[in-house]
Amino acid sequence: MAEGVTDGARNGVDDGGTEGERRGGGTAADDGTDGPWKETGFTEDEGRLTLRERKKLRTRQRISGEATLLFIRRGFDHVTVAEVARAAEVSTMTVFNYFPRKEDLFLDRIPEAGERITRAVRERGADETPLAALRRLTLGLLAERHPLAGVGEGFEHFWRTVLDSPALRARAREAVEELEQTLAALLSEAAGGDPERPGRTDRLAAALIIAGIRAAFVEAVTRQLGGDPVAAVAVEQAEVLRRTFDALERALARDV
Repeated sequence: MAEGVTDGARNGVDDGGTEGERRGGGTAADDGTDGPWKETGFTEDEGRLTLRERKKLRTRQRISGEATLLFIRRGFDHVTVAEVARAAEVSTMTVFNYFPRKEDLFLDRIPEAGERITRAVRERGADETPLAALRRLTLGLLAERHPLAGVGEGFEHFWRTVLDSPALRARAREAVEELEQTLAALLSEAAGGDPERPGRTDRLAAALIIAGIRAAFVEAVTRQLGGDPVAAVAVEQAEVLRRTFDALERALARDV
């Protein structure tokens, strides 16, 4: 769900440059596809990783970065995994080791979304409810123009690619369901219940929360695709999210 050639592409295991650069084809900036969403992978905790883990992370970033450039330029359905492997200078098997499905090459932040939601709920303040922690998380992502917030310069190239591909749209819907299940387990855990078997209340609360966030997210993406200035969209999106969480607090009967 992420500037020019990605950090992963620039700083991969080897520094021979991307395939496009070696062929003289230039970078994403040449066709307007640069944007913060191209910074793929989990970088905020990189300082705590071992050397081996950092190399694996950068390989993942490079693969996804090259895939994203190809998908945006030619369309997701017109690029094969073998072509992605050649561009990233790895084997097709290596690509699948990092990304079990082709769709995950492009929607590579789905695992990050789950991890951020999990940390927000589990590491919240002593007097902070899970819902308040999620409010803080979503507004924080928007303020930093993180790709998971859906609002940022150049993001429209990413979303047009998703909308043009039935496979990507289907995977995005699955991701929403996965996040809902993750949140239901977290809410059950936070209430002292069994995260493996969240009750009806937890499942309903998770469904309402994810639906509310998704509705606000879709509105912001639609406005960007319509050509509205990013700065204006971001300001109004923050207000939409605040109203959404206010409504969720009123709707949810218990201390979620």
